[in-house]
Amino acid sequence: MKLTPINPESLFPPRGYNNGMRGSGEIVFVAGQVGWSRSGSVVSDDFVLQFGQALENVLDVVFAAGGRADSIARMTVYVTDKQEYLRRARELGAAWRQRMGRHYPAMALVEVKGLLDDRAQVEIEATALV
Repeated sequence: MKLTPINPESLFPPRGYNNGMRGSGEIVFVAGQVGWSRSGSVVSDDFVLQFGQALENVLDVVFAAGGRADSIARMTVYVTDKQEYLRRARELGAAWRQRMGRHYPAMALVEVKGLLDDRAQVEIEATALV
């Protein structure tokens, strides 16, 4: 299975994501994952550490389904503070590359008022093709 980026010339060139992805395979829908440890508690109050753990939790589901990081076709990242996301962009980029390499799915970032766990600052959901 291979995903191919779709970035029409009519759209502004994306940076850190792709406008669309094309591929075939079995679809895996990953529920929203926050920065919970295996025990079900938030790993830290640090935004970047929560992002990294949430991303690892997404990848754990994809790996369990037989996929890889580059199997992820679409991702939505929910944050409680968009400004914190922008301020910490370099650190978030490093956390991303450590787990995802240079694979960038079709993505959306959404700022929300709150998440299920009051300490959670980041939630990530994804769709993968395996």
